[in-house]
Amino acid sequence: MYTLQQLVKKGMLALFVAGGMTACKNQGNNTTPPAGAAAPATTTAAASSFKIAYVDLDSLEAHFDYFIQKKKELEQKQEAMDNELNANANALRNEIQQFQAKANTMTQNEGESIQRALYGKQQELEQKRQNLAQKYAAQESQFNDELQKKLDAFLQTYNADKRYAYIFSFRAGASNILYHDQAYDITADVIKGMNTK
Repeated sequence: MYTLQQLVKKGMLALFVAGGMTACKNQGNNTTPPAGAAAPATTTAAASSFKIAYVDLDSLEAHFDYFIQKKKELEQKQEAMDNELNANANALRNEIQQFQAKANTMTQNEGESIQRALYGKQQELEQKRQNLAQKYAAQESQFNDELQKKLDAFLQTYNADKRYAYIFSFRAGASNILYHDQAYDITADVIKGMNTK
């Protein structure tokens, strides 16, 4: 088993060997311009043509009419499902209260039979809750897929002239982009174009 010191020594040795090989290799074909000389034109042109942009997803969602409309529809479906489940739960609760009120007047067999029926209804309600949750999740996923396809299709057209090498998405607090210069924010153009389309 290597100790940390042995690993560091071997790592430093490998680094020196790699550095030496690179230096030898570069000695034969040294293309570095002398100090003060301009960089090759191809490198400068490539660097100046490499542009990036970003779309702020929070702004897009707040101002893209399609997203606003579809989100409202999804919220209405969620509310309808919740109302249906609440109505079913209230009906079951009423049945349980009625059973509890009459339990003293029933025979043991009648009581057990009603308890089994109520338990079955409770299980059905829980299954219905799960089914509706899965249905809503599927609709939400489909909506997200449609939105992504619309955005991808628009950006293909928007960037047909290849003016940007990359277009990133940005969301406050949930993005891998640590810094963004607002000069490269194309969100307003994207929102306007997608709403028009």
